[in-house]
Amino acid sequence: MKVIAVQSSGDQTSVSIINNDDILCYSLDHERKDRPDWNKMLSNLGLNSSFFLADIDLFAYANSTGSYTATRSVASYLKGICVALDRPLMAISADNIDKLSADSIAKLALDNFMQSDCDASMFNPDDANPIYATDPQYKKINE
Repeated sequence: MKVIAVQSSGDQTSVSIINNDDILCYSLDHERKDRPDWNKMLSNLGLNSSFFLADIDLFAYANSTGSYTATRSVASYLKGICVALDRPLMAISADNIDKLSADSIAKLALDNFMQSDCDASMFNPDDANPIYATDPQYKKINE
């Protein structure tokens, strides 16, 4: 089983792959408004040398509360891949989600997938949307 997971808190992003019995993780610190180079991050894990995206069975991301924009960016990126490859996508939520690294997210995703009897239809990318504990408060301008 191969799982890729992404965790981004806004100024730090980590990507992890569970490749059968191996777990690899790559982490990058960056400016809050900068988004990491996904190809570079995945290449550091072995993309196109030890695995291909089409080989991945499950994709997951942390439903992080640390950065609304980072979470939406990660969700959008992975949704595009999952729709194109017809693969399941899982948004992982936990009380301590912002303190977990991508390898922990990958392990949680794998556990959830196994508990579903590997039913990929339960993890449709269309349904893997960021969910926030509280509604974002928007300030209305010109009122």
